[in-house]
Amino acid sequence: MSQESRRVGVAVVGLGGAVATTAVAGLELVRTGAAGTDGLPLAGLEVAGGPAEETTGLVSYDSLVVRGWDLDGSDLRKAAEQHGVLDSRQLEEAGPALSAVIPWPAAGDADFCRNVTGGNVVLAETRRAQVDAVRADLRRFREEESLDGLVLVNLASTERWPDPAAPALQSIEAFEAGLDADDRAITPAMVYAYAAIAEGVGYVNFTPSLAADVPALVAFAEARGVPVAGKDGKTGQTMMKTVLAPAFRARSLTVEGWYSTNILGNRDGLALDDPDSLASKLNTKGSVLDSILGYPVEDHVVRIDYYRPRGDQKEAWDAIDLVGFLGQRMQVKVDFQCRDSILAAPLAVELARLADLAQQRGEGGVQRQLGWFFKAPMTADGSVPEHAFHRQESALLDWLAAGASSR
Repeated sequence: MSQESRRVGVAVVGLGGAVATTAVAGLELVRTGAAGTDGLPLAGLEVAGGPAEETTGLVSYDSLVVRGWDLDGSDLRKAAEQHGVLDSRQLEEAGPALSAVIPWPAAGDADFCRNVTGGNVVLAETRRAQVDAVRADLRRFREEESLDGLVLVNLASTERWPDPAAPALQSIEAFEAGLDADDRAITPAMVYAYAAIAEGVGYVNFTPSLAADVPALVAFAEARGVPVAGKDGKTGQTMMKTVLAPAFRARSLTVEGWYSTNILGNRDGLALDDPDSLASKLNTKGSVLDSILGYPVEDHVVRIDYYRPRGDQKEAWDAIDLVGFLGQRMQVKVDFQCRDSILAAPLAVELARLADLAQQRGEGGVQRQLGWFFKAPMTADGSVPEHAFHRQESALLDWLAAGASSR
């Protein structure tokens, strides 16, 4: 079957959010020719002497079918209007396609994400019932759209972390028992991850929430041969850190301190205004420097502040203090004024394509080569992941090329 004829579903948790609505609109605008492929990292990529879609089996953008869940049941045009990411022309062009997509009722739990709620909730109170509902949605999606492949991408708001050492999260047997006992150490993000793996559906966690990276679900994915990847998409400030930090190390410039602050006013920012959700985010944003530099940066400060007037127009400031030759001190300042969803949406699209490709290749378990996309990349054995941007990119391209040579 050619890649043009394959239909691949992308089931999104948080379909009505700014990132997901931007991704759906972007795919429609690319499909109609109303927009180019700027910002899509794999667009036009050549591997083994030809277009990646031909030489590796990457599904084309036109062949992606996006549906999913959200606590807000508004159609995606209404959601996109509220988020304010798309300009009026883009909203008009993509409007009919957006209006046709209405989110499925979601499996949520306000205890894990207090600032983002809604009434579009699946009628399933226990964790086992939620899993059954999500699995039924995935099976229906596959059948109704005649899909040849299916990937689940978590774009939901950030959840607070449970205790990672909770017994229910340590083995698949304990996890199954936890589902039956309605153990609240099992989060909504884990409900979706378990359901995807159980249905043989590739899973991508673009959020900082604890999900497929707990021992029980890593083992489950390996046993089922299902690819999983995550977590927390590396879009703006952390991407810049993983570019700059290797350069400082290469030039023997000691990083004495690195102060980072962010302001944003979208739904993600609102979720992070809850201290427990914020702690989950800071866990991933703060983890990259020490492993790249090879020493602890004692004065590494990361702040995220919800500032409603900015909406999706995020601003990230970095003040970096360096020590160089003869002990002389220097400073670097970075001010990244970016559109949060414009950076994140194309990465989510590419991750869906890559997870589908891993599934085609029969490569289950943790997809370490996808670490290029994440602040806290998963590793199957719990080892420290590679964070340096250029090395992560090389690992991904090598993986793509290795598969191309065997086709």
